[in-house]
Amino acid sequence: MAEATATATKKVKFIVTRQDSPESGPYTEEFEVPYRPNMNVISALMEIQRNPTNAAGKKTTPVCWESNCLEEVCGACSMVINGKPRQACSALVDKLEQPIRIAPMSTFPVVRDLVINRERMFSALKKVKAWIPIDGTYDLGPGPRLAESKRQWAYELSKCMTCGVCLESCPNVNDKTDFIGPAAISQVRLFNTHPTGEMNKEERLDALMSEGGIEGCGNSQNCVRSCPKGIPLTTSIAAMNLDTTKHLFKKWLGM
Repeated sequence: MAEATATATKKVKFIVTRQDSPESGPYTEEFEVPYRPNMNVISALMEIQRNPTNAAGKKTTPVCWESNCLEEVCGACSMVINGKPRQACSALVDKLEQPIRIAPMSTFPVVRDLVINRERMFSALKKVKAWIPIDGTYDLGPGPRLAESKRQWAYELSKCMTCGVCLESCPNVNDKTDFIGPAAISQVRLFNTHPTGEMNKEERLDALMSEGGIEGCGNSQNCVRSCPKGIPLTTSIAAMNLDTTKHLFKKWLGM
């Protein structure tokens, strides 16, 4: 009984970095949220949205953020929590040091509060043609099968949910460079491995060899340590380094 009463009165303190518009400056605002066992950061943000009152008891605007699946699949709720970029849906309050500090990812332009513009990441995926162009007006029939030995590790690469965490943790992705980042490089490896996607292999390698491509990687390996899906990003970068080198020599030799 006493334990239940203590839980009911317990508060969790959040310090949120906010920004009212893309042009305005950032500021912090503190909130206290009623504690519930097993709550995550998203549920705390929902509580703030229901009752937008800061720790000083003053009414304020609800905090803006993005989320969709709430089960670490969509990648929409990426933010910096206690200094680490991660998914808010899988960040459990019980496992976080308090006060819990929340901020938007700094690699991307802020739209408002914790909402960011991921255009840089999606433009990189367009640059490397991270898709298989087989759309048509009629059924093309079954495609070629992928060898099981390739399928197993290709599946690991396909787990990418374009959350942007690897770009946020990479020191080479910033406003002073146009480096496409580890996610796009890994997707080149994925689609170049596919029997049908292979027909655009040289185009993707050319894109990786262009300005802002794979040469921008400094091999810090932050990306592979921060990826919430455990994707072997550095292995993909090493493989693409090898493939682009081979491709370069073939072009020199006119092959």
